[in-house]
Amino acid sequence: MLKQGLLLGTVTLFLVSCAHYPDVRPSSDGPHKVVLQMERKNEGFKEAFSQAKDFCDDVYEKRAVHIKDQSKYVGTMDEAEYNRYKTASEVIGAVGGAAAVFGGKNERKAGAVGAVGGGIADNALGKAYEFTLWFKCE
Repeated sequence: MLKQGLLLGTVTLFLVSCAHYPDVRPSSDGPHKVVLQMERKNEGFKEAFSQAKDFCDDVYEKRAVHIKDQSKYVGTMDEAEYNRYKTASEVIGAVGGAAAVFGGKNERKAGAVGAVGGGIADNALGKAYEFTLWFKCE
């Protein structure tokens, strides 16, 4: 039993330790990059640079240096339409959640339906922006 627990703990630690930079795309002859899927255009830098720092530290024992970054829309519907629907789904989810918590008996039921519906719509819209960070290790 103790051996199984130690083995499970070791495997878990190994898997967690490898998950510091799952979106890093290493390069042998140029800058490395981190590619993330995001819900909004101006998101991603903090998470991407964190992965870059972990990668440089673990692999090269160096620090990450930002070269450039880019965010582009890769969704299938019109970008403005995507943003309108994304905002609406987030608002519906938030308002529904508040009504479910703070409303009366009828408002709680309607709020719960709104919160779930907003969450489903938000999930269905997905992440339509691709954020790319180029970096080097120095």
